Amino acid sequence: MVLGFSIALIVFSLLMMLLVLMHKGKGGGLSDMFGGGMQSSVGGSSVAERNLDRITIVVGVCWFACIIVLGMLMKSSN
Repeated sequence: MVLGFSIALIVFSLLMMLLVLMHKGKGGGLSDMFGGGMQSSVGGSSVAERNLDRITIVVGVCWFACIIVLGMLMKSSN
């Protein structure tokens, strides 16, 4: 059980890194250093960006749930 949730946590962690790196920079900060500040958003966020936001939130909630479950499993096994 612990091994399964550990593997799931690793997968969700990698997905979170990938999804966060896929987001467009909002300007000001490190995104400007890598060319993110050169683009201007004229019409707000597109459908793809909103879907990426939703997917990131769902993966983040699953990541958090894995951490909570792993903590409870580790505590009960001691």
